[in-house]
Amino acid sequence: MSDFDSELDASGLNCPLPILRAKKAIAALENAQTLKIIATDPGSVKDFEAFCKQTGNELLSSGEEEGKFVFFIKKAA
Repeated sequence: MSDFDSELDASGLNCPLPILRAKKAIAALENAQTLKIIATDPGSVKDFEAFCKQTGNELLSSGEEEGKFVFFIKKAA
């Protein structure tokens, strides 16, 4: 996925920092905009799934690229 409005590189950060930084980055977005997040913490996969369920934001995709985890989250309208 290459269509996003903002990018957050949380590489090297461990839980809960990727979630906290993502929460702040999403707050700065307009409704329905998309945030790309890059993380290296293996726990971030479950963390971002839970985060989206709790906040109502949409996890558009999650995957692994070159040993890093990449997430696309759409801010709830």
